Amino acid sequence: MPHLHLLPDPLPPFSPRRAPGPLPLAGLTVLAVEDSHFAAEAMRLLCHRSGARLRRADDLQGARKHLQRYSPDAVIVDLGLPDGAGEMLIAELAARPGPVILAASGDASRREAALEAGAHAFLEKPLDSLALFQQVLLDHLPGRNRRAEDETLPPPDPFSLREDLHRAAGLAASLLPGTARARYLSGFVTGIARSSGDKALEQAAVAAPDSDEALEVLRRLISARLAIAAAAF
Repeated sequence: MPHLHLLPDPLPPFSPRRAPGPLPLAGLTVLAVEDSHFAAEAMRLLCHRSGARLRRADDLQGARKHLQRYSPDAVIVDLGLPDGAGEMLIAELAARPGPVILAASGDASRREAALEAGAHAFLEKPLDSLALFQQVLLDHLPGRNRRAEDETLPPPDPFSLREDLHRAAGLAASLLPGTARARYLSGFVTGIARSSGDKALEQAAVAAPDSDEALEVLRRLISARLAIAAAAF
């Protein structure tokens, strides 16, 4: 069952340098269609530091239900979702007047397809540049004259990474190579590995979809990462 989340904007743990006046994206609402908690947490930090409000849908079905009731100013669509390719939703959004549409993926080879589907711009994961995030949106928002602001952001909450690893472990159990589910798992784990800077996990995830042996290597690495996360808390 899809879930829609309103992500909180807690007070920051530090007081970063900010220009006076309203933030560049103040008053805007952004919908992130994102299945990774870790990636969504990074987007929440970007939106919070920009003055925007972030909502999240886990999948295409949840996003469509949200868009039937609400009209966000921008939609960031992950291209690898559990119930289909993000390009499908992008094409639906582009077929009618509506929000700024941004595609997001750790796979840069999907940029062209996302833009052809109707995305205004492509964001390559991990999303770690505040100025780039703001500028991409400002470029497509009429009447927004504020310049993008750069700032060093804290890393996403490690609990969100642990949630993603738990989900990956569940998906990997009894998984058969060469299936759509195996390909989805590969993309999901590749994304969180890149976002967390875990090269070994990324390499295992990329190799996993078509080999029993590679899938077993990935299962062991996910279990090892979960054990490290558990020991850290």
